[in-house]
Amino acid sequence: MSKLVQRLLIFFIGLPAALAVVFFLPQKNHLAANIVVIILCVLGGAELSVLLKKKNLIIHPMEAAVLAVLVPAAMMLHVSFNVDAILIPGLIVAAMMWLLVSRIFSKGEKLDDALGRFISGLAVMFYPSVFFGWIILMNRLPESTYLILAFLCVVIANDSLAWLAGMLFGKNNRGLIAASPNKSIVGFITGILASTLAGLIFAFIMPGVFIAAHFPPVVSGLALGFLTGLAAVSGDLAESALKRSAGVKDSGGIIPGRGGALDSIDSLAMAAPVFYIVYRLLFV
Repeated sequence: MSKLVQRLLIFFIGLPAALAVVFFLPQKNHLAANIVVIILCVLGGAELSVLLKKKNLIIHPMEAAVLAVLVPAAMMLHVSFNVDAILIPGLIVAAMMWLLVSRIFSKGEKLDDALGRFISGLAVMFYPSVFFGWIILMNRLPESTYLILAFLCVVIANDSLAWLAGMLFGKNNRGLIAASPNKSIVGFITGILASTLAGLIFAFIMPGVFIAAHFPPVVSGLALGFLTGLAAVSGDLAESALKRSAGVKDSGGIIPGRGGALDSIDSLAMAAPVFYIVYRLLFV
């Protein structure tokens, strides 16, 4: 019951708070929302560094935070302040160069950990930051406020209804997904159907935002919802696999009922680039 209450509090308080930031602070292409995304990226990167440490892939927490902030910060500068987009790949290359060359004059133990540090550095730089940062890129598109609303609803419909269906009807069909044995097949199917339906609904209720470019609106809406939902589920399961490999239940404990920041944005992070790309391909 406590878990249910925590989830309901997040749904009825956390979601409206997120939408309020998007709707009421649209200045500079949603600068406020972009900053929130960056903060979550840094927290997620820090939590990932803790998971990696359990596998002896060690990187200093401060260095992990810097690497995690680079890409989303460059995206924010591009979206909110019109800085040239070349800064994004430029910072990625600079960070990779730093990880490669910063140990070449080290000796002993520091030299021995060069490969692990390089791997862990790349991991915290790209996950979740590069994935989750696509939300920032959405804010440069026309009608970005309603796109973010649609994106959040598609992913949250997937997560919430999958959890509800699993709790009510998933007792006898759990344990089939090794990465997350508590996930049920009923929940998986319900989540995908929910996101697919949400994509279809938004394609119809917001025709000025979702203008189908190549296929009928029903086809484009279904495709957007289905592929985004599939990515959201995959993101949740992928993060579960990382936690299981590290031998932990949650990535952290800063969000009641959800665990860590990474636990809360795993679905959103994987779904964000898929939603953005599919939208750009299927809609004007």
